[in-house]
Amino acid sequence: MAIMLDNPNEAVLPDFTTVEHRDERARLLADGVADEELAAQLLAALWTMSNNAAKAAWAEQVEQAARIAEDAQRLADEEEQERQVALEEEQEVARKEEHKKNKAKFAPVAMAKVPTIPVVIPSHYAVRKLKAGDYCELYYFTNKELREARKNLVSSEPQGMILMASQDGQQTWVNADETRDPKSVITKDKNLSWEQFNEAAPRMITAMKQHDACYYYIKANNGDYGTSLQEDHTVGL
Repeated sequence: MAIMLDNPNEAVLPDFTTVEHRDERARLLADGVADEELAAQLLAALWTMSNNAAKAAWAEQVEQAARIAEDAQRLADEEEQERQVALEEEQEVARKEEHKKNKAKFAPVAMAKVPTIPVVIPSHYAVRKLKAGDYCELYYFTNKELREARKNLVSSEPQGMILMASQDGQQTWVNADETRDPKSVITKDKNLSWEQFNEAAPRMITAMKQHDACYYYIKANNGDYGTSLQEDHTVGL
């Protein structure tokens, strides 16, 4: 069946009584039709029958075109779905491979609250003394010494290792930045000002908690700390 280009639903019934249809009326008259009026009516009826058949063919053509378009869209959707599935499988394989190569990158992050207690970062020497439970001067927790510790912390220069005698007399290799610089001047606890003491004492307590200290103490180096600061100036935890 040939494809119809013009929609028969838009066609208009011609006036078969006009001059331009005289030849069609004449042929009908020659075939025995009684008069021209009846011939015009007969031509109109024949046109209407032909137009109705064309309308049915047009409807079938439209329906067939819709089915073809629907099938084409369905095939396109299936192909797209298959492409998406293949892409997701490739991405999943790549993700698993990335997980294997960079496990630390994909480690779960604990939903912990933001800490409200300020972090105290003293020198490595002070931290080593705290962890060992040895006596550590309050001076290392004053503003001045914490600023100095911060400078050393961000320094990229390697400090190296040195031999150091432990409490039992054994020689042990330790990081150089965990030892005290012999050239540095350390203010004894009893010589700290009240301002320095108030700076250092709570910070040292905080540092002990942060480093899970079991037992630490701060003690004046020598004798009296003065009657105004108590006779022994000893802080025990």
